[in-house]
Amino acid sequence: MAVWVLVRCTVKIAAVVQLRCRSVTGKLLLPAFCSYGTTTVPKIAAKHPFKVTLEAEKKYSWCSCGLSEKQPFCDGSHKKCAPGFVPVRFVADESKTVLLCGCKQTKTPPYCDGTHKEEFVQKQ
Repeated sequence: MAVWVLVRCTVKIAAVVQLRCRSVTGKLLLPAFCSYGTTTVPKIAAKHPFKVTLEAEKKYSWCSCGLSEKQPFCDGSHKKCAPGFVPVRFVADESKTVLLCGCKQTKTPPYCDGTHKEEFVQKQ
């Protein structure tokens, strides 16, 4: 039976969220309930955008951590596996079809900006 003692957790919210938890001995801790572990960058959920038809005035939550099973939308997976991440919440101003980012590396969240075509995304 493992006992985890957290002495230091650091969360920095910026363009990239950093989450580090260390034990008394300084060992990096990974949540036992999460196969992806703690992360400093979002998981690449897909190497392509998701074509989605948005409804006017409807609220949406776009997954920013890449762990959701309901991509491109949030299913709450970040709460256990990536607590430093939060979904991008938005309301569609009109009904339209858009491309939502699947690689989670976009500079214009939640919309695709073509970053998925970059070599660092395609190599993963």
